Amino acid sequence: MAYFDNVKVGDKVYGLVFGKGKVCEVFSESFYSVLVEFKNGYEVPYTEDGVPGWGNFKKQTLFFRDDIDLSKVDFSPVTKVLSPKKVIQLREKERLEVRLPSGVWCSYKKADKEYTEELLESDNLHLFREKKKKKKKKS
Repeated sequence: MAYFDNVKVGDKVYGLVFGKGKVCEVFSESFYSVLVEFKNGYEVPYTEDGVPGWGNFKKQTLFFRDDIDLSKVDFSPVTKVLSPKKVIQLREKERLEVRLPSGVWCSYKKADKEYTEELLESDNLHLFREKKKKKKKKS
């Protein structure tokens, strides 16, 4: 049984990429299960498991609003604005993160290429940061 088996038009959802949204269409004979319209006007198709039809996300990014716990999602503000040169260096080293329209930070590789290029061209460098290093566990 998939997560969106009982979805209906008008159901309120939350996408980790675009934030609050509403189901505007349900498909029965398609690879995608639902079409969601977000507050910013984007319409994105999702599979029955909540995986978006764009980008290279391989896990669920769409949830019913009542089901999601955002306490473990990183919404922290940027602490240091990067220079254009540093953004390019981090992108090449695959250590760059971008802030999505929902406010969530994600890997540059997973974000929509058009979105990130638009941010770079318009000098919105405050929406990029260096990926945090994972702390090693003491044994």
